[in-house]
Amino acid sequence: MQCRDALRTATMKKQLTRRLPLYVPRLPDGTIDYRPTYVVWEVTLRCDQACRFCGTRAGRARRDELTTAEALDVVDQLADLGTKEVALHGGEAYLRDDWLQIVTAIRARGMDCTMVTGGRGITARLAREARDAGMTAVSVSVDGTESTHDDLRGVRGSHAAAVRAMGYLRDAGVPVGCNTQVNRRNFRELTQVLATILPFDPYGWQVQLMVPIGRAADHEDLWLQPYDMLELMPRVAQMRDRCDERGLKLWPGDNVGYFGPYEHKIRFERTHSGHSGGCGGGIIALGIEAHGDVKGCSAMGSEGFVAGNVRTAKLADLWKRAPELCITRNFDIEDLWGFCRTCYYAQVCKGGCVWTAASLLGRRGNNPYCHHRAIELLVRGKRERLVQVHRATGSVRDTALFEIELEDAPPDWVRSLPELPGAA
Repeated sequence: MQCRDALRTATMKKQLTRRLPLYVPRLPDGTIDYRPTYVVWEVTLRCDQACRFCGTRAGRARRDELTTAEALDVVDQLADLGTKEVALHGGEAYLRDDWLQIVTAIRARGMDCTMVTGGRGITARLAREARDAGMTAVSVSVDGTESTHDDLRGVRGSHAAAVRAMGYLRDAGVPVGCNTQVNRRNFRELTQVLATILPFDPYGWQVQLMVPIGRAADHEDLWLQPYDMLELMPRVAQMRDRCDERGLKLWPGDNVGYFGPYEHKIRFERTHSGHSGGCGGGIIALGIEAHGDVKGCSAMGSEGFVAGNVRTAKLADLWKRAPELCITRNFDIEDLWGFCRTCYYAQVCKGGCVWTAASLLGRRGNNPYCHHRAIELLVRGKRERLVQVHRATGSVRDTALFEIELEDAPPDWVRSLPELPGAA
């Protein structure tokens, strides 16, 4: 019965999606206007926590991180390129001595400056200084209940510090949001996360799937399996309903979802079409590493994705000409393989998150973390499992290598799954 319901739901979703236009920015002459309107800048790898899921293995600063003068030059180049928002990441951005100077410079050039933080070192004074520098908004990471969060972050008291940080920022007048790195340890604790953050009247809550790279690749207990999407996505949709009731925006990360029955519910505010249109890296987004390497997305690995370095090339030249930044702009259906190549939504979804697929399987174009895909396999009585075949090396931003095993869906597990919309 559940398989038939899944098939009916998938069919209805296909019919709906045919009527949804895919939005692309265009110039008056009809050509596409590619601009890095959103930039994620990892300003340092120095960190005051030791997160088990950290994809960059942050802790110590890179030896060759950009100097203040170099960072300020990057700010000017981004403004000249038409960037609207610069999101400071780390490590922990506030551990750079000149981080407030960078914030001030970003705001002086008319761009929004936001920050993602674990919050451990944010004090009332630091929150006021961020406000005075012009910080637009800060998103604080909350990754489960107190015990789960502290275990994931590797520091006892980390959860309490994050909660305090939200209070300090709110009291200082800095808009505060939340982000959650969703993994197998915490995805059943989203309700508790929501209860934790609601008292601070956050402007938004982003949920992002953990990808097993960096330290996360060393911890098998954290890896999401592709079939977990069948339980996870209904939970995300439920959180969306609860957030709507409280006037809180829930934003799915770019590696969440893909055309299951909840896609329009969770994504309608984030895209013009109401569904995923593929990776935005190199189209509207840009990533910069602490030592100046430039990529289409900050999460992407180094091999095959680094377009150049700001010390040796101008951002404008890289943006216009570097082939590594044109991967998504020049998408071809032949770039896809495996299940994604034959998927009904291939031309629109484009394989979803490039970083996720490449990090898992060593090659972009086949993304197993897909709700639609999990439903289609369930209809056939199957599910996919990721099996690690090579461990990560232990270096900065390293990846492991996985293979996909197709297996029969255990009947007891199928019966335990939440019903899809439309199920009798």
